[in-house]
Amino acid sequence: MRKRATLFLLFLLPSIMTFALSDSDSQWIEKVANFYGDRAGKRVTAWRNVVANSANLSETEKLAAVNNFFNQLYFVNDIDLWGKKDYWATPLEFLGSAAGDCEDFSIAKYFTLRELGIDDKKLRLVYVKAIKLNQFHMVVAYYPTASSEPVLLDNIDPEIKMASKRRDLLPVYSFNGSRLWLMKERGKGELAGKSSRLGLWNDLRARMGTVKLNKPIKNYDG
Repeated sequence: MRKRATLFLLFLLPSIMTFALSDSDSQWIEKVANFYGDRAGKRVTAWRNVVANSANLSETEKLAAVNNFFNQLYFVNDIDLWGKKDYWATPLEFLGSAAGDCEDFSIAKYFTLRELGIDDKKLRLVYVKAIKLNQFHMVVAYYPTASSEPVLLDNIDPEIKMASKRRDLLPVYSFNGSRLWLMKERGKGELAGKSSRLGLWNDLRARMGTVKLNKPIKNYDG
């Protein structure tokens, strides 16, 4: 685990241009470094540089940059990482811990893409059934237009693919910043209400708003 975390930083940091950090970026980095350690602060620095580097890219290029960045972290189940059956980490907690489950990967990607200017109407967090693994899973769906078939950003299969190419995933429901849908086959689904119905989503956004951090019960950062 320690070797991989070290390689992660050695590989990532030299590969991106370094930009002047904003005051909020610097505050986040300092808070995460003080709470989780210096390596965690460096991961947040790398994240903020990825965002700065990607600002003028096409939306397709933004998807790839964000997907590739976060897919370098460890996959760990919530019960092993947080001691809870289900916990949705903020992007800062995910980077601070160097690990998370499928929800954490997807949430971090979703909020980063929103920060990069991709319209919320084009993005969904989608719960699916991963058929081969026989377990529920979360991915990010991106719809180039309202009538488009989406492409999926996933940590199981790191290659961004059209939804129709992911026959191993069975959609269940999806949501974004304002809406919740029940999925019908592989289409966009039926509007089912507001995403505020999701208690974990509300808790996540409250912690993001106050920059509240929690520590995992196990250290995956060496």
